[in-house]
Amino acid sequence: MNDSHLLIFGLGYTGEAVARAALAQGLSVAATSRAPARAPFPGLRLLAFADAAAEIARATHLLATAPPGEDADGADPVLAAHAAAIAAAPRLRWAGYYSTTGVYGDRDGGWVDEATPPAPSQDRSRRRLAAEVAWSALAGRIAVDLFRIAGIYGPGRSVLDDLRAGRARRILRPGHMFSRIHRDDIAAATLAAMRTAAGPGVRVLNLADDEPAESAAVVEEAARLLGLKPPEPIPFATIEAQMSPIARSFWQENRRVASARTQAVLGLRWRYASYREGLRAILAAEGEHETA
Repeated sequence: MNDSHLLIFGLGYTGEAVARAALAQGLSVAATSRAPARAPFPGLRLLAFADAAAEIARATHLLATAPPGEDADGADPVLAAHAAAIAAAPRLRWAGYYSTTGVYGDRDGGWVDEATPPAPSQDRSRRRLAAEVAWSALAGRIAVDLFRIAGIYGPGRSVLDDLRAGRARRILRPGHMFSRIHRDDIAAATLAAMRTAAGPGVRVLNLADDEPAESAAVVEEAARLLGLKPPEPIPFATIEAQMSPIARSFWQENRRVASARTQAVLGLRWRYASYREGLRAILAAEGEHETA
């Protein structure tokens, strides 16, 4: 991929990790940013979202990380602004779209995998599925990968930070499972997908680690790692009414997300197979940073 040029729409938390990983592998990388004058690290070219036409024409790979709009039409922002330029891009051979495992909807604690038909039950997940369909329309000409991503955590964004800030809650709802994925495993999977794309067509890739778990179990493990007493347990039924609508919506769905097929297709295994390994790695890296 020495001649590859990656354009990332949305240099957020995960997009930045992808950019770093791509640069480390020798790719040319550009990204759209709300603050295009301030590149977070050398080698990355930043540009305003509205000024992406020239970069689209250069791109061999394109990654869209931005969610659909929340207005009435819920359109994908990248395609709404740049669909014609993307369709005409002469060098483009791959596009990746960051979706969500929310498109699978509620499965009452059951497993879903890459072949499970989507059944979104919430408006934001329906908008994501509509965006998947829109991106899939490009698959007659290029490879399109739809990344269905579980709950993202990583350095600076984990329950370790919540515990230190005193905002972590140990909510008890036995049997209610959440799937997660470390930010760096998302970056690794994205680069692996770029390498393994074989030509026009669509792949569904589940980015979720190997151990779905109850929220309270993750809080307890993080507290143990920090040497802190876990927060007092709170039964879900006693706190549900106090939750914001967005927080409550995450508890309305219960599913386990399998990703063995994705790992096999991409030729990788998750570096952080569960929240245990991921939290330990975050804490270890913080220690290394302090002593550097």
